[in-house]
Amino acid sequence: MEKIRVYELAKQLNVSTKDLMSKLKDNKIEVKSHMSTLDKDQIAKVKSFYENQKKVQTSQNNSKSNDENKKITNKNTEKITEKISSVDSNKQNNSNKRFKPKHPRNNDEESVSHFDKIKHKNKSEMNEKRDLNDKKKNKNFKNNKNKNSNNNKNSKNNKNNKNNDHNRKDETIKHETKEPKKFIIQPTITVKDLSEKISVSISELIMKLMELGIMANQNQEIDFDTASLVAGEFDVIVEQDEVEDFDDDDVFNLDFEDKKEDLKERPPVITVMGHVDHGKTSILDRIRNSRVAGREAGGITQHIGAYTIRVNDKKIVFLDTPGHEAFTAMRSRGAQVTDVSILVVAADDGVMPQTIEAINHSKAAGVPIIVAINKIDKENANIERVKTELAENGLVPEDWGGDTVLVPVSARTGEGIDDLLEMILMVAEMEELKANPNRLAVGTVIEAQLDKGRGPTATILVQKGTLKHSDMVFSGQASGRIRAMFNDQGKQVKKAGPSTPVLILGLNEVPEAGDMIYAVKDEKEARNYAQKIKDHNREEQIKSSSTMNLDELFGKISDGETKDLNIIIKTDVKGTIDAIKQSLIKLSNEEVKVNIIHGAVGGITESDVNLASASSAIIIGFNVRPTQVAMDMAKNESIEIRTYRVIYDAIEDVKNAITGMLKPQYQEEVLGRATVRDTFKVPGVGTVAGVYVNTGKVTRNATVRLLRDEILIFEGPVSSLKRYKDDVKELTQGYEGGMGLENYNDIKPGDVLEAYVLNEVQR
Repeated sequence: MEKIRVYELAKQLNVSTKDLMSKLKDNKIEVKSHMSTLDKDQIAKVKSFYENQKKVQTSQNNSKSNDENKKITNKNTEKITEKISSVDSNKQNNSNKRFKPKHPRNNDEESVSHFDKIKHKNKSEMNEKRDLNDKKKNKNFKNNKNKNSNNNKNSKNNKNNKNNDHNRKDETIKHETKEPKKFIIQPTITVKDLSEKISVSISELIMKLMELGIMANQNQEIDFDTASLVAGEFDVIVEQDEVEDFDDDDVFNLDFEDKKEDLKERPPVITVMGHVDHGKTSILDRIRNSRVAGREAGGITQHIGAYTIRVNDKKIVFLDTPGHEAFTAMRSRGAQVTDVSILVVAADDGVMPQTIEAINHSKAAGVPIIVAINKIDKENANIERVKTELAENGLVPEDWGGDTVLVPVSARTGEGIDDLLEMILMVAEMEELKANPNRLAVGTVIEAQLDKGRGPTATILVQKGTLKHSDMVFSGQASGRIRAMFNDQGKQVKKAGPSTPVLILGLNEVPEAGDMIYAVKDEKEARNYAQKIKDHNREEQIKSSSTMNLDELFGKISDGETKDLNIIIKTDVKGTIDAIKQSLIKLSNEEVKVNIIHGAVGGITESDVNLASASSAIIIGFNVRPTQVAMDMAKNESIEIRTYRVIYDAIEDVKNAITGMLKPQYQEEVLGRATVRDTFKVPGVGTVAGVYVNTGKVTRNATVRLLRDEILIFEGPVSSLKRYKDDVKELTQGYEGGMGLENYNDIKPGDVLEAYVLNEVQR
């Protein structure tokens, strides 16, 4: 017998869950809630207990019926004694025959035996029975006296009484056999909707849920099992709507194969891959004449970008995928949408671990690889060594008799860039890349994020068909009508054909980076697909309890107190979440498992802290900061919030915590927050912010984070701090003053300045 849950066993035994849980407690079987499972021995113990209880009830019912029979025989005995002592025995006998109750013939013998037994009982019992007998005799005497005169009336009354008895029996039978109401509900339903469905007040429903150990408000969704359980407490049966299980084929049917005659030539999509700092973005910068790398933290590309380039009146679409190991998932997605993969290898470094990984992704995607050997202008460049290492990993150069195209380039000087572009066009021409532009669009989400002014935005690459303004689309559980489309240069466009990257607005939520996006006929179809996927994804959610701290993690692992490290990730861009997830999950070992229980775009809010408190999780923020309310709540709940700008720091901290090497030397202390009310440009100094200190204080020697919508924009020291015209060491809560930031002038009204210091912690 398999394990079953408490509420399922309650249904089998036809008892309430509350009653079963109390009986389990009496039998010293510990269960936390109705969802707890019972093993084979516990189930057998509970069933035997209820079977014994039924036997006891049956015996009690039998004894009650025996007592009633005894009472009847006692009445008969009294009547017999009455008959014996009566003068008019013949008449009495006749009347008794007429109205005698239907019993077996041996009733007289049983009555006599009972009469004999009664004689031998103690005096007190006999006296009580005599009093009762006297009363009954008087009643019987009156009844017998009036029998002859009211014979007809009695017969009529008897008939009426019999009819009434039958009617009452029919009513009780109807009441007992009345089937409970049945309702059909979805796999998940809000408490409010359930109360309306089963005609029970919300307060009653919430109270019943609380009795079952479930805390939920009227707008909170509960699953079918919980809904079925609580509805059963009100004698209502709910059945799950037989919605077809989510099937990938339902969605993939939209991505059908086109007829050959409908296909037309399309631009190639190129993915640039390689090891960190080998010059991928620099090569693209040289091609596009832009400076994207300067805007990335430490020169490392943190987000995927899609760019269109024109070469000899032909278009080439580039996907700039981050190169280091943390972004494996993002790079893998890039390989799935690409036609040609450019593998950038530094001539001075050679093939690195991430280079090998990029080779494997490209091979798995089945796309041709062009190797760009970068940094050939360096003195220690060794092209022959790079060729040897590439050949060892399955990429044999053409001049060595292989089929891999190698192009030596220098992103700094521009040498070899034109040759690289020509090779791309040549390889793409050999691939015969075609697509049908005259159909509903199908594409891939390259990047997605939540923009304050524009809402959910998604950078997508159209792969088939033509995406038009006002088209209805869905991607994962996000859906909506396209309100606007922008190309890679920021210009608004009305349509986008195959192999065209565009930024779209109009989705109801931020889609997952890497999800497919489909254009459909109408809004209803888009919503239905999105809801199906949403219901499917909602089934996978796990929560646990008690708080967690990275500094204490190794001690808890050593003591056997914890086996799971739950982490909540908040980032400024959607694609970063997948990358951090992949890197952190890889840190799991035999002693501890890393679980990413939630990941989302945006600042760290109080809802994240609540989830962390309920799930024994720590919160990791990447390029985001917590709100003041979230910080206060985290302090009260002892929830650890760690924020980072470079992903390696986050990975190293978690890794060191798991292995027990985390020995923090400094601890951050947030001094206070100030709001920028106005800005002033001072010649020779730069921009000075007029600030109001909301909480705590701001000191002259503090480091300041500039936050805009809880997104980290700048981090650096304070260059000046004034109160009126005087230099001051600090500004405290409730005061206004002027503040300048070192080497930063892009301050705007409404920005938040968070001051902090790093205090040394004793080891």
